Amino acid sequence: MISPPIEGLLERAGSKFSLVTISARRARDINSYYGQLGDALGRYAGPQVTSTARKPLSIAFEELDADKVEGVGGATGREIPADLLPVVEIEGAEEFDAVLPTGPVGTED
Repeated sequence: MISPPIEGLLERAGSKFSLVTISARRARDINSYYGQLGDALGRYAGPQVTSTARKPLSIAFEELDADKVEGVGGATGREIPADLLPVVEIEGAEEFDAVLPTGPVGTED
């Protein structure tokens, strides 16, 4: 039996693709954190939950189950914060004082 249950993880992630993406990214961060411990660089956040698991992916699943990791956009249905959206400036925009956001299509007011 898988712990935490896959159904709960799918609810939090929104889709199988999001679950795989979020968990894999977090597992890579956890693995990098353990790899850089001796260097004292501090670039990566360590595990956010107390776990008996030794594998980074299992720890990532436990973090997602405990709502310590949050995915945004895509299938999760959560809106992407404006400060995370890239902004593309148009050549000659200073003449018209215009900036074109590259957010989701159809959200213009």
